[in-house]
Amino acid sequence: MQRPSDTLWRAARALAAGLLIAGGLAGGAFAQDKAAAPASAPAAAAAAMPGIKGQNIMEVKPEASQDPNYLKQTNAERGQVQPGNNAPMWRQVGQGVTGYSSLPLSEAPEAGNLIQKFVQYPGSRLTNAGEAWRQVRNQYLIPYGGSLLLIVLGAIALFYWRKGTIELHGQETGRKIERFTPFERSAHWANAIAFCALAISGIVMAFGKFFIQPVIGNALFGWLAYALKNIHNFAGPLFAVSLVIVIVTFVRDNIPSKEDLTWILKGGGLFSGTEVPSHRFNAGEKILFWSGVFFLGLVVVASGLVLDKLIPGLVYERGTMQISHMVHAVATVLMMAMFMGHIYMGTIGMRGAYSAMRDGQVDETWAREHHELWYDDIKAGKIPAQRSQSAEPAVKPVTSPH
Repeated sequence: MQRPSDTLWRAARALAAGLLIAGGLAGGAFAQDKAAAPASAPAAAAAAMPGIKGQNIMEVKPEASQDPNYLKQTNAERGQVQPGNNAPMWRQVGQGVTGYSSLPLSEAPEAGNLIQKFVQYPGSRLTNAGEAWRQVRNQYLIPYGGSLLLIVLGAIALFYWRKGTIELHGQETGRKIERFTPFERSAHWANAIAFCALAISGIVMAFGKFFIQPVIGNALFGWLAYALKNIHNFAGPLFAVSLVIVIVTFVRDNIPSKEDLTWILKGGGLFSGTEVPSHRFNAGEKILFWSGVFFLGLVVVASGLVLDKLIPGLVYERGTMQISHMVHAVATVLMMAMFMGHIYMGTIGMRGAYSAMRDGQVDETWAREHHELWYDDIKAGKIPAQRSQSAEPAVKPVTSPH
C-alpha cells in the first residue's frame, strides 16, 4: 500500500515534466516567428522601393530584342527590359555623340567626346577619325614617304657614280665675283641648319622604329625620340622665320624669264654636258624656289605651327591636328626629296658651289660657265661684281692735322 506522500511526489514530477515540454515547444514556435519576421521585411521594402528593379539574367525574356524599337531605345528604356544592358550608351559613345562635361570648351573642346565621329580620309575606310588617321599614316604616309626618300637617295648616288662632280672646263682666273652677300648667306645658313634639324628629327620619329630601334633597343630609342621631338618643336619657329627672310631676300632673282624655257627644254644641259645660259639662278633653281621653298615651305610652316599649337585663337581639336599632321607629312617628304637634290648639287655635285655659299665668292670662270647671262650683266655693269662692298658707304681715312 502506497503512502499518500509518494503519490503526491510522483504527480509533482509528472506535472514538472509536462511544464518543461510545453515550455520548449512554445519557445521553438516563438523563435520561428521571430526568424520569419526579418526575412519578410526586405522583400516588403524592396516591393515598396521605386526605381531600379533587380532581375535574374537567366530570366530575361529573349524576345526583348524583337521589339521594332529595340535599337532606338535609350539607356533608361533598355534597362526596363534588360537591366544592366548599357549598349545604347556605348553605341552613342562610338558614334561620337557629345556627352556632358563640366570642363570649359575653351580648355577642353572635346571633353564630352570619347571617340570621334566617322569620317573617310583619303585612302582610309569609313571609320572613326582616329582610326582613319592611323590607316592613312601607317598604310600610305610611312611606306610611300619612306620609299620616295630612298628612291631619291638612290638616284642621286647613281648619278654621282656615273657623272661624278661637275668640274670647270676652263682655268680659274683668280678674279672673284660676289655671288652671295653676308646677309644672304646668313639667311640661307640659318634656314639650312633649321631644316636639317627638322629633317633628321622628323625622319627618326617617323621611320626610326624600323632601322634604329632594333639596333639600340626600346629604352634608348624612347629617350632619343623624346629629345629629337623637343629639338623639332624648337627648330620649327626658327625655320619659319628664316624661311620668310629667304623668300623675301631671293624672290627678285627668281622671277621667271623667257630664257628659263630654253633651259628647261634642254634639260639644263644635264645630259649633253653643255651648260645652258642662265641668269643668276637657272630654271631648275627657280623651280626649287617656287615649289620647294615658297609653296611647300609655307605649307610645312603653317601645318607645323598648328601642330605646335602656336596659332592664337585656333581651337585645337583632334580632327584639326590629324589633318594638319597628314598635310605636314606629305609636304615635308616632298620638300626633303627636292632639297636632297639641292644639297647634293651644293656640296659634292658641283665644284665651287659650296664655297660660293660659304665664302660668298666665285671665280669669273665659274660664273661664265654656269650662269653666263648673269656674268654678261656683271661685265656690262648692270650688276656690281661686289654688291656688299658697293652698298657700304666709302670710309675716308682720317688724317692728322700735324
